[in-house]
Amino acid sequence: MNKNVKNTLLPELRFPEFIDFEQWESKTLKELTPKGEKFGIVDGPFGSNLKTIHYKTEGIPIITSGYVTDGIFKADKYLFVTEEKFRKEKRSAVKAGDIVMAKIGARCGASAILPMDHKTGILSGNSLKITIDESRFSTRFVWQQLWYLHISLKLQVLIKAGAQPAISIANLKKFELLLPKKKEEQQKIADCLSSLDELITAQSQKLDALKNHKIGLLQNLFPAEGETLPELRFPEFEDDGDWIEKTLGQVVHYENGKAHEKDIDEQGNFIVVNSKFISTDGEVKKYTNTANLLAKEGDILMVLSDVPNGRAIAKCFYVDKDDTYTVNQRVCKLTSKKAVSLVLYYLINRNSYFLAFDDGAKQTNLRKDDVLNCPLLLPKNPKEQQKIANCLSSIDELIKAQSQKIEALKAHKKGLMQQLFPNTNQLTNE
Repeated sequence: MNKNVKNTLLPELRFPEFIDFEQWESKTLKELTPKGEKFGIVDGPFGSNLKTIHYKTEGIPIITSGYVTDGIFKADKYLFVTEEKFRKEKRSAVKAGDIVMAKIGARCGASAILPMDHKTGILSGNSLKITIDESRFSTRFVWQQLWYLHISLKLQVLIKAGAQPAISIANLKKFELLLPKKKEEQQKIADCLSSLDELITAQSQKLDALKNHKIGLLQNLFPAEGETLPELRFPEFEDDGDWIEKTLGQVVHYENGKAHEKDIDEQGNFIVVNSKFISTDGEVKKYTNTANLLAKEGDILMVLSDVPNGRAIAKCFYVDKDDTYTVNQRVCKLTSKKAVSLVLYYLINRNSYFLAFDDGAKQTNLRKDDVLNCPLLLPKNPKEQQKIANCLSSIDELIKAQSQKIEALKAHKKGLMQQLFPNTNQLTNE
């Protein structure tokens, strides 16, 4: 690829064989759909047209925006509708090769191409589809540009604000993209970016394998319910006898977090550990200069309050350094006094004992006694505890390194997209 900046409707990078070709052209998404196609850009059935009473265990699969993850279509389990219901809602039919996009919610604009192993399906109410005329344009190129505009937030102009953000179908049809006039150039760009997608997918599969390996280790390195020994044990500890039962209160000091809401300072020296910080694995941070409850290295910080069926209740954060974190209310600080702290972290993080307090109907609030009465089984020998902790933490380090590798690849792809697509600021979309 060579640099070419002769025209504002040209990308910064262009493949050599197309360097002397004319400038790119703008097309609305509606113009990219097959000529005469009545349902080239449509959304899912409205309101009562597709409700839970219509869901079946077999038939025509329902294609929902929840299956679109990081530009990849991935569905573990489908719901279905009958052939009869599908025929009644045929305007919302979607087929292999169509672009599926999230229409409603926080992920508005996220999209993926429906894989070729899907002959047909029906859109859910939270999704829409775009069918591209493959005789004139490359669907993969169009999708790659839409994905780039989504992650660079340039699709925001299509989203109607409200209690539930939603894509405007009317505006989507008028939305302009920039394309090379030759389909061959479109395909070349799509092939380049798709090769990166394949690499990201392969690395993501490796990450999933590491996470599954960790789940297996957690199941086998700790005793199953009703057992006093784990299925797997390090050879040097096989003659150490049964693990001993304790309550969490026997091995930790407990302290409730303190309110920091009035002391938030984005230039602060301390990170406020609240439920949002823990539930997002540290991605969402607030800062303060007032450490109302300072945590030390080795402390375990646990979320005490969450919505029904929430993913944060009893989720833990292991403090990895001193003088950095201060504990907010609705989070407790647990300081080990008679056990290896890191092995406690692996034992109590989202422990089933705590999850049982969530009745799925009302807010879950763990009390001090609830936390301290949690039953545990621990090896008598601290060296065995440490060996287990070291084993699991090494897997966590591999998972972290793999996650960083994937994020680096995604950043590389985004940077490449910036150079392979022309600047769209001049279009009427802006």
